[in-house]
Amino acid sequence: MLSQLDYFRDFNTASVFLRLLLALVLGGLVGLDRGLRHRPAGPRTYTLVCIGAALTMVLSQYEYVMLTTDWAPMAEAVGLKTDVSRFGAQVINGIGFLGAGTVIATNQQKVKGLTTASGLWASACLGLVIGAGFYEAAILAFLLIVITMWLLRPLEEVITERSRNINIYVEFRSMGEIGEILRTIKEQDINIFDMDIHHGKEQIVQKPNAVLYLRMPHRAPHHELITMLSDLDEVYTVKEI
Repeated sequence: MLSQLDYFRDFNTASVFLRLLLALVLGGLVGLDRGLRHRPAGPRTYTLVCIGAALTMVLSQYEYVMLTTDWAPMAEAVGLKTDVSRFGAQVINGIGFLGAGTVIATNQQKVKGLTTASGLWASACLGLVIGAGFYEAAILAFLLIVITMWLLRPLEEVITERSRNINIYVEFRSMGEIGEILRTIKEQDINIFDMDIHHGKEQIVQKPNAVLYLRMPHRAPHHELITMLSDLDEVYTVKEI
């Protein structure tokens, strides 16, 4: 290991700030790749999870340091033998069920709610840090979470819009029309690497539809493809998912 980084391996304010900032940057870069590939979890989701995980680790170290220094007399007086980090672990595990309830998969095979779920989890980690009195980390983590939730949103939208990968949902008149739709897409040199086709159901007035997973030959605004497909007579609805 690099000896130049030994100071930042110790538990101090500078090292805590560096760890949380690295969680923001590196977590976002991992999510950037997912965003470019048009996966359900994008930069904000990965960043929030990475910040929450880093915050949890920092909290465990903070509790250990405090129990062996400032809190040592109190811990000895009450005979504290339990690992206090276990209390936080139960909160983190429990919040997972709440977060899972916000994630849904639509009938268009689009996953929604991942950023909300990761935000709930990161907020739970933030609450643990506040409850432990680690105010320096709490304030920085709050700022990073706000940056991730609000300031990174326009960036995520730009990345998704310019991605070469695009998933679209199409409703059309009849199953016989799907060939014309695919032909139109291929004429634009767009690669169709997967598709899910569903027959309509008369009982619920559902039209035949398909989810197409495409890769464009170059980076271009996705709305151009959406507009082109929507102009086809056989297409009722087309939208990006």
